[in-house]
Amino acid sequence: MKGPNEKRKIVCVLYDDPVEGYPPKYARDSIPTLAAYPDGQLMPSPSGIDFSPGDLLGCVSGELGLRSFLEERGHKFVVMSDKDGADSAFEKELVDADVVISQPFWPAYLTSERIAKAPELKMAITAGIGSDHVDLQAAIDKNITVCEVTFCNSISVSEHTVMMILALVRDYIPQYDWVIKGGWNIADAVARSYDVEGMSIGILGAGRIGFAVLKRMKPFDVELHYTDRHRLPAEVEKEFELTFHEDVESLVQACDIVSIHCPLHPETEHLFDQKLISRMKRGSYIVNTARGKICDRDAVAKALETGHLAGYAGDVWFPQPPPRDHPWRRMPHHAMTPHTSGTSLTAQARYAAGVREILECWFDGKPIRDEYLIVQGGKLAGAGAHSYSEGDATGGSDEAVQFKTKDQ
Repeated sequence: MKGPNEKRKIVCVLYDDPVEGYPPKYARDSIPTLAAYPDGQLMPSPSGIDFSPGDLLGCVSGELGLRSFLEERGHKFVVMSDKDGADSAFEKELVDADVVISQPFWPAYLTSERIAKAPELKMAITAGIGSDHVDLQAAIDKNITVCEVTFCNSISVSEHTVMMILALVRDYIPQYDWVIKGGWNIADAVARSYDVEGMSIGILGAGRIGFAVLKRMKPFDVELHYTDRHRLPAEVEKEFELTFHEDVESLVQACDIVSIHCPLHPETEHLFDQKLISRMKRGSYIVNTARGKICDRDAVAKALETGHLAGYAGDVWFPQPPPRDHPWRRMPHHAMTPHTSGTSLTAQARYAAGVREILECWFDGKPIRDEYLIVQGGKLAGAGAHSYSEGDATGGSDEAVQFKTKDQ
């Protein structure tokens, strides 16, 4: 066990730099400065930052703005994007790491096998929200602290969700494609385009992201439904005219659009399978900005091919990155993105600052905010105790190594 003043090794896994190089100039000169999140929770509050908010921080060269801070304290900081497979840089650097930092968008899967190879590992930090890429049961068993920067990109994801709902129902992407192809084929472009107005929208998981989607969809004059194991207060339901459902089966049968916002854990893994999808209305839509593994990938693809689902928009896949032959890349009527919803330049400034705050607390022996904690002291803690269940949802993540194969 290392003492408080001993030097640590921090391994950080981030997505690759831009293919065309780091931006010489950004589209905007600044981003808005916010004092608090919508519920009053304070923004990340490290002692300082070594980056300009609005810069590209989530890729390898961005380093979350942490290098100066860590090296000035004498710690070793290793950053890479190569994370999958036994011969990956992450696998090699992990063996003597004290801390692992990873993002949901390019997750370094901390399976029980990998945790067993890392006897010095004491902390896993998610630069963002959602720590299902860590085997939480193994972290509990090995007394590893797991943290994430709660609320840092919740509004970012909710905005992306609203965009996807509108893009799916209005069938925006094919219309854009006609412009790119030089056409003016209006009949083709609108053959699958509808109004959102009057539709029933169901939210699975009315936490920070799900509730933010409900608030943003209300002005569209839709019917709002939700289910959550933590029911919202009666006055909130009345204010936003929400219909509560006791279970997801009831929700999906009542709605035209279902948007998924619950965490991935053993209870939600493959929740949207063929049986549940078959209970949805013919011609309904699924939007999933939570976790790809909540949906059965083959069941989704088949439902789109048969026409039972009119569309599927997802920002999340399993594993990440998905193999090049993943069926969601080629299924019809989809609006997939490569898990970008929570890593806008605006969100990056918040989750980078939050990671530094967590590290400062850990190095200095100060309590980490309760809302940042997922696992601590051998049990689910803080936000983790509210949102997760014990167990492991990382099984199958080894398939991510197939993304490296160029001829798939």
